[in-house]
Amino acid sequence: MLNLNDLEDSKMAKRESSFTNMVVTLVLVTGIAAAALGFVYDFTKGPIEVAKLKAQTEAIKTVLPEFDELGESMVLSPGEGQDSLEFFPAYKNGELVGTAIKTYTKSGFSGFISIMAGIDKDGNFSGYSVLEHAETPGLGSKMDVWFSNPEKPNQYVIGKNPETTKFSVSKDGGDIDAITASTISSRAFLDALNRAYSTYKDNKTTGDSGQ
Repeated sequence: MLNLNDLEDSKMAKRESSFTNMVVTLVLVTGIAAAALGFVYDFTKGPIEVAKLKAQTEAIKTVLPEFDELGESMVLSPGEGQDSLEFFPAYKNGELVGTAIKTYTKSGFSGFISIMAGIDKDGNFSGYSVLEHAETPGLGSKMDVWFSNPEKPNQYVIGKNPETTKFSVSKDGGDIDAITASTISSRAFLDALNRAYSTYKDNKTTGDSGQ
């Protein structure tokens, strides 16, 4: 017959065994989950990059005058301590018609905003396309159409540039009307365009901007 001590030892052994099994099971489940997530990331990484590249290509076509050839892209710095911008010069029949610039701002209501902006051969903005943002739907998100509405000249940025028009919101003394109830997003949008234009101008004399 088992005495009391033997019963207690047996119960303790079972508890230790159960705990060990639980730990082993937890480690296995965690490992499997991590491997699954890694597989999903690797599986989707390629298609995501392809989709981004396609969106970028379509954006370049949208923001520039008609062209038949894209020159070699260039990466240029807007200033010390800032992330670089990417320039895409475009040509038609061998003549430069404009430059698409992948610009950005970190001043959005929700942070980072990426924009493809086009500057024509005369140095005016010819179009823009918002590539990435996390602004409030129905408010800051309206930037994708707000500043390209020709029926609203005070908010329209196409055909203008920061040298002839003050690219800041009217509330700050500028010439551009902000999106209703979205002043922060509007400031951020114009910050991205100003960054693109100033970098374009700084590099124009060297020929690096494609001009």
